[in-house]
Amino acid sequence: MKTSPIAILAALLVAAPSLAQDAANGEKEFRKCKACHMIQSPDGTDVVKGGKTGPNLYGIVGRAAGHEEGYKYSDALIKLGETGEIWNAADLEAYITDPNTFVEEKVGDASLKTKMTFKMNRNQADVVAFLAQHSPDAGGEAAAEAPAEAAEAPAE
Repeated sequence: MKTSPIAILAALLVAAPSLAQDAANGEKEFRKCKACHMIQSPDGTDVVKGGKTGPNLYGIVGRAAGHEEGYKYSDALIKLGETGEIWNAADLEAYITDPNTFVEEKVGDASLKTKMTFKMNRNQADVVAFLAQHSPDAGGEAAAEAPAEAAEAPAE
Protein backbone atom coordinates (compact mmCIF):
# COMPACT_ATOMS: atom_id res chain seq x y z
CA MET A 1 0.00 0.00 0.00
CA LYS A 2 1.39 3.37 -1.05
CA THR A 3 1.20 6.23 1.48
CA SER A 4 0.24 9.63 0.11
CA PRO A 5 2.44 12.67 0.76
CA ILE A 6 -0.52 14.37 2.45
CA ALA A 7 -0.85 11.48 4.92
CA ILE A 8 2.87 11.68 5.70
CA LEU A 9 2.68 15.44 6.21
CA ALA A 10 -0.35 15.07 8.47
CA ALA A 11 1.48 12.46 10.58
CA LEU A 12 4.48 14.78 10.91
CA LEU A 13 2.31 17.70 11.97
CA VAL A 14 0.65 15.60 14.67
CA ALA A 15 4.06 14.47 15.95
CA ALA A 16 5.61 17.96 15.71
CA PRO A 17 5.03 19.07 19.32
CA SER A 18 6.85 16.05 20.75
CA LEU A 19 9.63 16.36 18.17
CA ALA A 20 10.04 20.06 18.93
CA GLN A 21 10.80 19.49 22.61
CA ASP A 22 14.42 19.08 23.55
CA ALA A 23 15.05 18.64 27.28
CA ALA A 24 18.83 19.01 26.80
CA ASN A 25 18.28 22.39 25.17
CA GLY A 26 15.77 23.17 27.93
CA GLU A 27 18.48 22.57 30.51
CA LYS A 28 20.65 25.17 28.75
CA GLU A 29 17.72 27.59 28.47
CA PHE A 30 16.98 27.12 32.17
CA ARG A 31 20.13 29.16 32.89
CA LYS A 32 17.91 32.21 32.34
CA CYS A 33 15.59 30.95 35.09
CA LYS A 34 18.14 30.06 37.73
CA ALA A 35 18.68 33.67 38.72
CA CYS A 36 15.38 33.28 40.59
CA HIS A 37 14.63 29.53 40.66
CA MET A 38 16.38 26.39 41.79
CA ILE A 39 15.55 22.77 41.21
CA GLN A 40 16.16 20.87 44.44
CA SER A 41 14.80 17.40 45.17
CA PRO A 42 13.04 16.70 48.48
CA ASP A 43 16.18 14.97 49.82
CA GLY A 44 18.11 18.24 49.35
CA THR A 45 19.99 17.23 46.21
CA ASP A 46 20.56 20.22 43.95
CA VAL A 47 19.62 19.43 40.36
CA VAL A 48 20.22 23.09 39.46
CA LYS A 49 21.53 25.51 42.04
CA GLY A 50 19.77 28.79 41.70
CA GLY A 51 18.09 31.69 43.38
CA LYS A 52 15.39 31.64 46.00
CA THR A 53 13.46 34.67 44.74
CA GLY A 54 11.07 32.27 43.03
CA PRO A 55 9.83 28.88 44.20
CA ASN A 56 11.77 25.63 43.85
CA LEU A 57 10.70 24.12 40.51
CA TYR A 58 11.34 20.50 41.41
CA GLY A 59 8.10 18.66 40.72
CA ILE A 60 6.39 21.67 39.11
CA VAL A 61 4.71 19.59 36.38
CA GLY A 62 1.75 17.94 38.07
CA ARG A 63 1.78 20.27 41.10
CA ALA A 64 -1.06 22.58 42.05
CA ALA A 65 -0.35 26.23 41.22
CA GLY A 66 0.69 28.35 44.19
CA HIS A 67 1.47 25.40 46.46
CA GLU A 68 5.23 25.07 47.04
CA GLU A 69 5.89 24.63 50.75
CA GLY A 70 7.74 27.56 52.27
CA TYR A 71 7.27 30.00 49.40
CA LYS A 72 5.15 33.16 49.75
CA TYR A 73 3.16 33.39 46.52
CA SER A 74 1.52 36.46 45.04
CA ASP A 75 -2.24 36.83 45.33
CA ALA A 76 -2.38 36.06 41.60
CA LEU A 77 -0.85 32.58 42.02
CA ILE A 78 -2.89 31.89 45.13
CA LYS A 79 -6.08 32.70 43.19
CA LEU A 80 -4.86 30.58 40.28
CA GLY A 81 -4.34 27.67 42.66
CA GLU A 82 -7.82 28.19 44.07
CA THR A 83 -9.22 27.59 40.58
CA GLY A 84 -7.78 24.06 40.75
CA GLU A 85 -4.93 24.75 38.32
CA ILE A 86 -2.51 21.84 38.13
CA TRP A 87 0.60 22.71 36.14
CA ASN A 88 0.80 20.75 32.90
CA ALA A 89 3.17 21.30 30.00
CA ALA A 90 0.83 23.46 27.92
CA ASP A 91 -0.06 25.76 30.81
CA LEU A 92 3.56 26.11 31.94
CA GLU A 93 4.57 27.07 28.41
CA ALA A 94 1.86 29.73 28.32
CA TYR A 95 2.74 30.94 31.82
CA ILE A 96 6.47 31.40 31.18
CA THR A 97 5.65 33.18 27.92
CA ASP A 98 3.57 35.83 29.70
CA PRO A 99 2.79 35.16 33.38
CA ASN A 100 0.34 37.99 34.01
CA THR A 101 -1.67 37.43 30.84
CA PHE A 102 -1.88 33.70 31.61
CA VAL A 103 -3.21 34.33 35.12
CA GLU A 104 -5.63 37.00 33.90
CA GLU A 105 -7.08 34.61 31.31
CA LYS A 106 -7.38 31.73 33.80
CA VAL A 107 -8.70 33.73 36.77
CA GLY A 108 -10.52 36.52 34.93
CA ASP A 109 -9.04 39.36 36.99
CA ALA A 110 -6.68 41.82 35.26
CA SER A 111 -5.80 43.48 38.56
CA LEU A 112 -3.88 40.41 39.79
CA LYS A 113 -0.14 40.48 39.10
CA THR A 114 2.40 37.72 39.57
CA LYS A 115 5.86 38.21 41.03
CA MET A 116 7.38 36.79 37.85
CA THR A 117 8.44 39.68 35.62
CA PHE A 118 10.50 37.62 33.15
CA LYS A 119 8.82 36.58 29.90
CA MET A 120 10.47 33.77 27.94
CA ASN A 121 10.07 34.39 24.22
CA ARG A 122 11.49 31.17 22.77
CA ASN A 123 12.27 27.55 23.62
CA GLN A 124 9.49 27.36 26.23
CA ALA A 125 8.62 23.77 25.26
CA ASP A 126 12.25 22.75 25.78
CA VAL A 127 12.36 24.31 29.26
CA VAL A 128 9.11 22.59 30.20
CA ALA A 129 10.46 19.25 28.89
CA PHE A 130 13.49 19.77 31.15
CA LEU A 131 11.27 20.59 34.14
CA ALA A 132 9.12 17.53 33.43
CA GLN A 133 12.21 15.34 33.80
CA HIS A 134 12.42 16.59 37.39
CA SER A 135 8.72 16.23 38.15
CA PRO A 136 7.83 12.81 39.57
CA ASP A 137 4.10 13.56 39.27
CA ALA A 138 4.38 14.46 35.58
CA GLY A 139 3.26 10.99 34.56
CA GLY A 140 6.05 10.64 31.99
CA GLU A 141 4.01 12.27 29.24
CA ALA A 142 3.63 15.78 30.63
CA ALA A 143 6.19 17.22 28.26
CA ALA A 144 4.27 15.80 25.31
CA GLU A 145 0.99 17.46 26.35
CA ALA A 146 1.78 20.78 24.70
CA PRO A 147 -0.60 21.53 21.85
CA ALA A 148 0.66 22.31 18.36
CA GLU A 149 -0.47 25.92 18.76
CA ALA A 150 2.06 26.45 21.55
CA ALA A 151 4.85 25.11 19.34
CA GLU A 152 3.82 27.55 16.62
CA ALA A 153 3.69 30.64 18.86
CA PRO A 154 5.57 33.51 17.24
CA ALA A 155 8.87 34.54 18.75
CA GLU A 156 9.06 38.07 20.14
